[in-house]
Amino acid sequence: MSLRIIFMGTPDFSVATFRALAEAGHEIAAVYTQPPRPGGRRGLDLQKSPVHQAAEQLGLPVFHPVNFRDPADRDHFVALKADVAVVVAYGLLLPEAILKGTRLGAYNGHASLLPRWRGAAPIQRAIMAGDLQTGMMVMKMDKGLDTGPVARTAMVDIGPNMTAGELHDRLSAVGAATMVDAMAALEAGTLTTVAQPEEGVLYAAKIDKSETRTDFSRPATEVHNHIRGLAPFPGAWTEIVINGKPERVKLLASELAQPDGVRALPGTVLDEPLGIACGVGAVRLVRLQKAGGKPLSVEDFLRGTPLPPGTVIA
Repeated sequence: MSLRIIFMGTPDFSVATFRALAEAGHEIAAVYTQPPRPGGRRGLDLQKSPVHQAAEQLGLPVFHPVNFRDPADRDHFVALKADVAVVVAYGLLLPEAILKGTRLGAYNGHASLLPRWRGAAPIQRAIMAGDLQTGMMVMKMDKGLDTGPVARTAMVDIGPNMTAGELHDRLSAVGAATMVDAMAALEAGTLTTVAQPEEGVLYAAKIDKSETRTDFSRPATEVHNHIRGLAPFPGAWTEIVINGKPERVKLLASELAQPDGVRALPGTVLDEPLGIACGVGAVRLVRLQKAGGKPLSVEDFLRGTPLPPGTVIA
C-alpha cells in the first residue's frame, strides 16, 4: 500500500522531502512548483526550480500555474484524484479548493516551532532573534497562514555560530524524515493533530534588502545574529574602503570576540584578524566576500585587503 501524493514545492529546501517520499514507495501523481524564472549571467535564460528539475529526473509530470484562480487549474488538481497534497516551501497561499482537493487534505512541512515564526523566512528570523532551538513541523493546512493543527514536531538546536545556510540544510534533512513518518501514519490511519497554542505567535516576514546592512552600533550579540542569520543569502553587508574607494562587502560568518577592554567607535578594527567594535562588545569577522568575488576566509581576505587596527568600516 502507498499514498497517491501531489507534491508542491519549489526551492532546494523542498527537494529532500520530495525524494524521500518517492523513495518511501509513495506514488507521486504530479508535482506542482513555481514557474521557471529568468536567470543565468544575463538574466535571459528561464531556469526551472530545483523541485522541477528533480521531478523531471524521475519522469514525473510537472505543473506550474501562476496561481489557482483559473477554474481549469483547480479542476485539473482535483481530477488527479490524489490521497493527499504535501506542501514544502511552495511559494503560494493555497485556496480552499486546493486544500480540500484531495481525499485527506494537505500537509505542510514548516521550518519553525509553530506558532513562533509563521510565514516566509522562519529560518533567518529564528537566528536573527537569537533563538536556541527551532524545528520542523508537519501541519495540516487550513485557510490561515501556517495556522493549521500540528501532526509532527522534530526539534533542532541552533548552535552559537550556526548560519542560516547550515540550519537550512539541517532542517531540510530533518523535515524529509519527519514528513515520511507523518505520511506513514496517515496511510495507517493513526495520524493525529493538535491545535497550535494561541499564545506565542510571531511572524517571519520576508527579508527586505533595507535590513541587510550591518549596524555595528548594535550590541555584538545582535550584530553576530544578524550576520549569521542572513548568511549566505541575501547576505549581511558593510562598506569597506578599498584602494581609496568604498566597496560593499558581504559578511558571511562571524563569532563573538573578546575585546581587550579598549573602548572604540563602533565599526573600528580592534585587532587582527578583524575584531570589530560594536555598540557593546565586539565581533570577529570570519568569512567575507567582495562584490563579484568568491567567499574568502578572513585570512585570505586580509592578504589582499589589509585592514590594520584603528581602521573604521561603515
